[in-house]
Amino acid sequence: MQVDELVETFDLLGDWEERYRYLIDLGRQLAPLPDADHDETHRVRGCMSQVWMTAQVGDGANPVLTFLGDSDAHIVKGLIALLFQLVDGRRASDILATDIDGVFEQLGLGSHISMNRRNGFYSMVERIHHLAEKAAHESRTGS
Repeated sequence: MQVDELVETFDLLGDWEERYRYLIDLGRQLAPLPDADHDETHRVRGCMSQVWMTAQVGDGANPVLTFLGDSDAHIVKGLIALLFQLVDGRRASDILATDIDGVFEQLGLGSHISMNRRNGFYSMVERIHHLAEKAAHESRTGS
């Protein structure tokens, strides 16, 4: 989903109760994360909830990343799904160029989710950037 579509969807939903339901529904649609990936290696640090995230990296000089993630909290799982709409199936360089923080603010999430969830969201963004940077580096160096 493009940023404009996501912002438009949020605007159409109106009040924040509907937007929270939408986030929860997005989270329910996430592809399941294999049980083996619910481990410390894939855990996102800085989140109050349990959050795990992995990326499959395609071949080539500017690889495409495919993400999987999960959380034990419904709204957080929805935030994961929202993030994945912005980055899943995109090239590492495009992911790194995406202003996820700006989208977060455009959607009004900064003022409507708790400080703990906001910090967790930014930890998830850092994890996504780390995975994209690692994929880009490995594709350049062949390691």
